[in-house]
Amino acid sequence: MVEPKDIDLNLLVVFHEVFQARQISSVAKKLGLSQPAVSNALARLRKSFADELFVRTAQGMQPTPLAEQLADPIANALGSITSALNQHEQFDAATSKRRFTLAMTDVGEVYFMPVLVDLCRRLAPQIGLATVRASSIDLKAEMETGRVDLAIGAFDDISGALYQRRLFQQNYVCMLRSGHPLAAKALSLKDFLAAQHLIVASMESPYDKINQQLEKAGIKAGAHFTVPHFVAVPYIVSSTDLLVTVPQKLAERAAAPFNLQCVKPPLRLPSLQTNIFWHRRFAQDEGNQWLRNFIAAHFAE
Repeated sequence: MVEPKDIDLNLLVVFHEVFQARQISSVAKKLGLSQPAVSNALARLRKSFADELFVRTAQGMQPTPLAEQLADPIANALGSITSALNQHEQFDAATSKRRFTLAMTDVGEVYFMPVLVDLCRRLAPQIGLATVRASSIDLKAEMETGRVDLAIGAFDDISGALYQRRLFQQNYVCMLRSGHPLAAKALSLKDFLAAQHLIVASMESPYDKINQQLEKAGIKAGAHFTVPHFVAVPYIVSSTDLLVTVPQKLAERAAAPFNLQCVKPPLRLPSLQTNIFWHRRFAQDEGNQWLRNFIAAHFAE
């Protein structure tokens, strides 16, 4: 049995960084060590745990099954130690210069960011906000390391290491330009199926599932017009007679600037529940707490 007194805490820091980066050189640069020093630390860890822990491959230093088991407990322990060592540091949003990174979809950026930017400029003027596309990263890994502070969206299949808080639930709506021949009446299934559609062929969950529902009803992407994301949708629909099926919050944001209307679709479509997600390592971090409470205060329903 390995006791805490038997191991140097700095070795666990090296373990955590190698597990995240999978490269000796990048870990050495980040920790301000030489590559031989990192390799020596790994050799000491291997001796303590009687396991290779990391094996050099063409894809970098890949963890053994034991290293996979150790990764979460060690990351949580280091997070707790960091919090304990910095209890005296209090977060003040009005003066903080902290930069937060949020993971979301393009729909999330359209809906949340204009409001968040305005609020932060008025209430937390030195705080920085950046977004990353949730579908392009390993969400659990990025949030575990703190490179991503929060994720916001209707994500499913979320890791148990992430906590969550409900913001709101929304439906899908049909969006079309004001003055469209179908805008002045309830949309019938016959008119819906006869119309030409703009299909958002998004690969981001859960928006990818809505096209399966449309195809079952007879709206096939190959027979209509498609774009890979939601950002261009208002520009296209506002100048054509295409219909598009989008989340209600996106339609609300786009309606006034693009002179659009939204109507209830004649199909039974699943609703979306949008949550805030954060990693349990940062549950007690004051800045993280402030940001998620700030978002909930202005967006939760």
